[in-house]
Amino acid sequence: MTGLRDTGATELDVAARVVELVHEIAGPTAEAEVTVVRHDLALTRFANSFIHQNVAESQVTVRLRVHVDGRTAAGGGSLIGPDGLRALVGRTLAAARLCPPDPAWPGLTPPSAVHSNGLLDEATAYAEPAARADRVRAFVDAVGGLEAAGYCRTAYRSGAFANSAGQSAQGRTTEAAMDGIARVDGADGVARLCAGRLDELDGASLGARAAAKARAAADPVELPPGRYEVVLEPAAVADLLQNLAWYGFNGKRHVEGQSFARPGVAQFDPAVTLVDDPTYGGAMPFDLEGTPRTALTLVEAGTTRAVAHDRRSAAGAGTSSTGHGTPGGATFGPIPRNLLMPGSAGDPVDPAVGGHPAGGPVVGAVADADTAALVAPMARGLLVSDFWYTRVLDPLSLVVTGLTRNGVWLVEDGVPVRAVRNLRFTEAYPRALGPGAVLGLGRRPVRQPDRFDGGWWEGPALRLASWNFTGGASG
Repeated sequence: MTGLRDTGATELDVAARVVELVHEIAGPTAEAEVTVVRHDLALTRFANSFIHQNVAESQVTVRLRVHVDGRTAAGGGSLIGPDGLRALVGRTLAAARLCPPDPAWPGLTPPSAVHSNGLLDEATAYAEPAARADRVRAFVDAVGGLEAAGYCRTAYRSGAFANSAGQSAQGRTTEAAMDGIARVDGADGVARLCAGRLDELDGASLGARAAAKARAAADPVELPPGRYEVVLEPAAVADLLQNLAWYGFNGKRHVEGQSFARPGVAQFDPAVTLVDDPTYGGAMPFDLEGTPRTALTLVEAGTTRAVAHDRRSAAGAGTSSTGHGTPGGATFGPIPRNLLMPGSAGDPVDPAVGGHPAGGPVVGAVADADTAALVAPMARGLLVSDFWYTRVLDPLSLVVTGLTRNGVWLVEDGVPVRAVRNLRFTEAYPRALGPGAVLGLGRRPVRQPDRFDGGWWEGPALRLASWNFTGGASG
């Protein structure tokens, strides 16, 4: 396989060459857009408190979309030599001839300036395995003899875009993430963090947090189903943000009438503001269609302001793209995948990685100052660490069912008194965050890694008036 290093070409050189090939083969009236991305990913995994795998891969992906004679088709490949690029163009044009007419084709992104976010960290981009292993060692040492498992990863992306309308763009970005659990007697505690730089990951802080929560989760009791006041830690909040993004602030779903979002309406509590901000780190400064990416306010002080659009959904809505064109967007729609919920106003918590105050103790179930402040006023409720296996039951009202994970505690008079067995819930996320439903926000959002390349979800701990638990985890 021929790589960029072998050819001496840049990503932009490759993108421009693919556009030239489309015109050579299909003529000057053919429309083409090309994205070329080099992705270097390195991953250090550990289980049973030992590193068991260190892997690294480097790949180049070329994505081409053409619009010829009123028909649209897309293709992709990883061969960037002359024969590979010509084959990609040939099969994509052949596919276009077999496609039905595309009257909703929105056209190409016109020439427009794209500004780098300037967040590339060389030490993260070229991190050695030993740098990740150091953080794993610190995590394992900090759990104090408990079983530990998880991963530490670093990623580097360099990409370029070109189209036949004259738009071109380039960008580079880095990401680091750590996700680990500590386990004792079947009880798990979790700590995870995503950042733009590897040196922002403190394995010892994360390990101490995970271990404290695992020890506090021993001997859980059963609780009956019902509505409980809750404090959701940032890992659980990330699931709210992800489902809101996929099903609520998705422009395609909004145009099709499948989204709860109503711009201009106060649908959320005034404490809630949501901003999709790729410039904040981890994402390219342009989307798959070459549209520049900037911060987009989706909810402002409780009022829905916008949804995310690519060019196709924007044309259907009579507006402009917000820079959210993604692979598979024609099927799934444009999704804001860098969603930030800012914390409450006030002096920030001492910003130790992992969320607890620098130099301060990690005490049982309450592992940081933000959570402590939210738990303290609760007369009776639940402290929830994490959600998982969440599935949408009704996209329009965004009713979601799922399970708790990695620790739940009964809180009485501001004190977590007992660990609780995992519970199933069924809840409408917009209702849970609706007017009057948010009783408190933490001051410091904590970024959680997403399974998709370049995505993350960042929010503070939340205290909500009620959450509907429908039974035990097996129910």
